[in-house]
Amino acid sequence: MTAPLTPHDQWPPAPLPPFPERDRMDPVRELKNGVLTAVLVAVAGVVLGLLWLWLAPRIPLVSDGKAVYLKDTEGEQAIGADGTFVLLALAVGVLTGAVVFWRNRRGGVGVVLGMAVGAVLGSVLAWRLGTWLGPTSDLIAHARAVGAKKVFDGPLELQAKGALLAWPVGAVLTHLLLTTGFGPRDEQPPAVHWNPPPPGV
Repeated sequence: MTAPLTPHDQWPPAPLPPFPERDRMDPVRELKNGVLTAVLVAVAGVVLGLLWLWLAPRIPLVSDGKAVYLKDTEGEQAIGADGTFVLLALAVGVLTGAVVFWRNRRGGVGVVLGMAVGAVLGSVLAWRLGTWLGPTSDLIAHARAVGAKKVFDGPLELQAKGALLAWPVGAVLTHLLLTTGFGPRDEQPPAVHWNPPPPGV
């Protein structure tokens, strides 16, 4: 009977192939990419503000010389202005997420955070730009300027401030979906093959 082989006498296994080296995250590069993405996305808020100013419904007002009233008491123009902002912001968010993914397919935390922060800043910029370029908020002076019994447009306002989150939500969701469907895949570790000992060992 042959004595069992000790671990030192057994056939040595084949050496493991080396794992592919992964790119290490560079904090400085991530910060630069995030800041640059935030600035470029925030600048796009000018486009959103101009589109909102152009497409949002106006609130018709009228004055009797003493007070200012809604011309149409059952009108939904104020809600329509909020809805227009949300729809436009979602559309810009989808476009933003697609462009950022296309420009940075490798992804990165800095790029995503920069896109989200830039979208919030862009929404605020669009809101303030639309209200600034829209009809004046001084209703008394506006009513006096147009005269009694004359219809004039009320100021462009955003009643629901939660609409400012439509752009970042749309951008992040779009980027997430594109990354899940078309982003780079993690490399699988190489298969390990063990060489069997030669016969008779």
